[in-house]
Amino acid sequence: MNKTSQASVTKKVLEGAGAEVSDEWLMKGYLEGHETCLAILIRRYERELFSYLRRLTTEASLAEDVFQNTFLQVHLKRHLYEEGRPFRPWLYTIATHQAIDALRRNRRHQRPSLDTEHDGGRYDAASSLLDMVAGDKSDPQADAERSERRELVRAAVDALADHLRVVVVLSYYQGMKYKDIADVLDIPVGTVKSRLHTAVKRLSDEWGRLGLA
Repeated sequence: MNKTSQASVTKKVLEGAGAEVSDEWLMKGYLEGHETCLAILIRRYERELFSYLRRLTTEASLAEDVFQNTFLQVHLKRHLYEEGRPFRPWLYTIATHQAIDALRRNRRHQRPSLDTEHDGGRYDAASSLLDMVAGDKSDPQADAERSERRELVRAAVDALADHLRVVVVLSYYQGMKYKDIADVLDIPVGTVKSRLHTAVKRLSDEWGRLGLA
């Protein structure tokens, strides 16, 4: 990347054309001293990342604190960012560690529910989480039964260990590929698959015990 092209992108960013450049370009611009680049990244990830943290912490106020701490850490650890490295997994790595630390500090172990529809991009293992307990009927009685079952599903997910729950949320809600989840959690792809498989198996066993499967 030459100085001329970088200057062109920086000019676009500073003129409010941040949507036309990648996260990686914005991070590079921020490393070169353009604070506007970080502001654009915060706006770009505000809804997505807060939604993730809300599910992970189950408390809006705690999620807000973690969100702010996440971008504070992005600033403090900016020197650790490797040029060309995908920004999203790096951001989620920081956010996930911040969330886990916050939960430990608060001695809260509430878990996210799976009662919010995913926007697509689910993987087979994760997409089966609700499919295992949801039928195709759409009459009022079926809807009531589905609502009751979701409450039981929520309780089962609440019982998952943190290392399993995080994988489920990253895959099911955030639509991350196995490799990206592996990068976020700093574990092998095989471990991601194993944890997701274990989580789904435990949920399936619990739902079977409750007569849902």
